Amino acid sequence: MYRSELETDIQYLPGVGPKRAALLKSELQVSTIGDLIRVYPFRYIDRSSVIRIADILPDTAHVQIQAKVIRCMLMGKGSQVLYLKDLDGTVIGGEEVRFNNVKRLSVIVSDGSGQIELVFFRGIRYTWNRLRPGETFLFFGKPAAFNAQINIVHPEIDAALDPATPTMGSGVMTGVYNSTERLKGAGITGKVMNKLMASALKLTLPEIQETLPEHIIREKGLVPLDYALRNIHFPADQYALQKASYRLKFEELFFLQLSLLKQKYVRSRSEKGIPMPRVGEAFNACFQALPYELTGAQKRVIKEIREDMRSGRQMNRLLQGDVGSGKTMVAVLSALIAIGNGYQACLMAPTEVLAQQHFANIKKYLAPTGVRIELLTGSTKASERRRIHEGLQDGSLGILVGTHALIEDTVIFKNLGLAVIDEQHRFGVEQRARLWNKTTAGIPPHILVMTATPIPRTLAMTLYGDLDISVIDEMPPGRKPIQTLLITERRRPALNKFMRDQIALGHQVFVVYPLIFESEKVDYSNLEKGFERIVEDFPLPQYKVAMVHGKQTNDEKNFNMAAFAAGRADILVSTTVIEVGVDVPNASVMVIESAERFGLSQLHQLRGRVGRGSEHSWCILVKGDKVSKESLKRLELLCSTEDGFVLAEEDMKMRGPGDLEGTQQSGLPITLNIASLAKDGRILADARDYAEGILSRDPLLEDAQNALLVKELRKEKYDRHDYSKIS
Repeated sequence: MYRSELETDIQYLPGVGPKRAALLKSELQVSTIGDLIRVYPFRYIDRSSVIRIADILPDTAHVQIQAKVIRCMLMGKGSQVLYLKDLDGTVIGGEEVRFNNVKRLSVIVSDGSGQIELVFFRGIRYTWNRLRPGETFLFFGKPAAFNAQINIVHPEIDAALDPATPTMGSGVMTGVYNSTERLKGAGITGKVMNKLMASALKLTLPEIQETLPEHIIREKGLVPLDYALRNIHFPADQYALQKASYRLKFEELFFLQLSLLKQKYVRSRSEKGIPMPRVGEAFNACFQALPYELTGAQKRVIKEIREDMRSGRQMNRLLQGDVGSGKTMVAVLSALIAIGNGYQACLMAPTEVLAQQHFANIKKYLAPTGVRIELLTGSTKASERRRIHEGLQDGSLGILVGTHALIEDTVIFKNLGLAVIDEQHRFGVEQRARLWNKTTAGIPPHILVMTATPIPRTLAMTLYGDLDISVIDEMPPGRKPIQTLLITERRRPALNKFMRDQIALGHQVFVVYPLIFESEKVDYSNLEKGFERIVEDFPLPQYKVAMVHGKQTNDEKNFNMAAFAAGRADILVSTTVIEVGVDVPNASVMVIESAERFGLSQLHQLRGRVGRGSEHSWCILVKGDKVSKESLKRLELLCSTEDGFVLAEEDMKMRGPGDLEGTQQSGLPITLNIASLAKDGRILADARDYAEGILSRDPLLEDAQNALLVKELRKEKYDRHDYSKIS
């Protein structure tokens, strides 16, 4: 029987063997030779671009030098030299090194034109053992000026350039692959990785088959797949690398979007929804009684939702809107459309505090309508539960607001027509599925997902590619801007005075910390010490301070949050558990300690906890003394704009899509090996448009010319549950 080289276990590739194969599987998820050739370089060493140390300037973007190690020093506190080894054979501190007191590694290298210091704060043990005086290496990094000297912090280290390194082409560019200390420790260095890749390509390229139909390759001007794979690993030149990179990125993003959109197309044609042709009296009564006019964005979104609900197809819509943009009002009016057509609605929130907040707000809006609303959470009493269950089953209860308690089997609706899910990423998929299954006569309820986390368009198209997306990109008139200030620890006395002045005016203050317990390795402020300091600076009986953090029980958290919301505490000291949730119109100041430790989106979410009343509000960012340029740029950007979507786009450019939604790129519908949502937005938009064009002509991909696409989509990596219905 013929054995495909692509499917051959990686251990049988010359130079690998069982031990290295086990490491490649655990560290890089490479099981077969075919997997290996889909591990792409993240940068390239251009053999012609090594520069002299003498020519390095501090403002150069990145440099590559080839230099000999002259001296290595392990430094302790106060730049004390604990251990030293140099070219002359001098040793200080002895051969047996204890790393527990070491703070950094300083390495002096020379290429004959001059010397430069390389500095390492991480991976010190590995780098100390690797960089032996007298040996030459290739270093790549960003130069910076420190104490009038130029150094490079955490350069990448590769073996010195060797003209004999195997290449598939005749070019001078060598790929550099992601690695780990375990791989390097097993001898799988950059040089070895290149040798393995050359062997893998030699074996597999003859059997590489096209994954894209010929008409797509022609229309999009793409290079063949075998050409792309050869030149992504061993580029013949810069032009060949560009063509290879574009082909592989487009293909990856195209199949990602095709799989999502095909699911959406199929569902929109086959998934029956509850037709809701009327608006109803309750909707009109609520709308006419509003004390303010809806924004243009709110009106546009309600129109989109209205079209969905009367179409006869199930609505699956994501509603994005910044904190305070009026999403709750849109949800209320959508629920009243369901009620106007004889159905019930529910709203599920991730926390009890948020559910209570929604209930209180919605109840006020419903006053002119006569629609009954109830709240169901884990702490609802048994007698109250019975009353709620009866109201749900006889249809007298119109809107039910609650937490995950809504998905309990005992909760039975007479005719659920709309389910609104707030901050859906806080719920597990199976939890949401159970809510979706509370259907009427087998027809699913309409689904409206809401999030206050602004998501960049490229990420939204991918995380929610099979949902329709509405965006409220306009703030209600009259909402006062939040003044955001950046200060250092030296301004602490002035900050305390400002907080006292605000409390004297009857306002409240949030203070947020990034850590819960003392960390020896990180000298940031932490919650426990911060709480003690604030209690000292704001003593009883004049001031009351409450504390909330993730280690507390739900009862403790709810008690302290409720005390603050009710005005029984002046200051709430907290971790980011208040990021989504508590709404305290009386809170006018948000103090964020060690602000450099937070991402932009998270800082913006925290800032949105104030400015919810009629008073002027402030967000004060307290930064540490040693802050990187990137962190400073992030904090300054936050001070310059309140637009969450601008901030989210910038955050993704700076940090990648990783943490925006608590979702790594690996958490996307498929794993992206080469494309980046942060950098390849234009290719993604093009790939999505192209996929839409194909599906509009051939929704089920039945045409013979699309047979290759069907074959590719059948692969395991595209086999995902259809969770679009419930998320």
